[in-house]
Amino acid sequence: MTRLAMLGLGYGFLVLGVLGLFLPVLQGVLFITVGLLILSRHAAWAERLLTRLKARHPGFARTVVAAEELAQRWMDRIAVRFRRLTGR
Repeated sequence: MTRLAMLGLGYGFLVLGVLGLFLPVLQGVLFITVGLLILSRHAAWAERLLTRLKARHPGFARTVVAAEELAQRWMDRIAVRFRRLTGR
């Protein structure tokens, strides 16, 4: 995806996360975490915040690392399937 789309997706998750802090239907912390994970690859402030949160909360750090590894495996799988479909 393009950088602009990823930024939009990341900020969208952050907005959902903030709304989720006040609305009982949404999981605010989950959406904020996903937004920070997406933005950390494109925005330095998000990477610094995520690093600070990982250092302060080791359990959170383990969860974030596991989520990053899972997302990387999914992206690798999607890339392989895309290459098969397009013949590249």
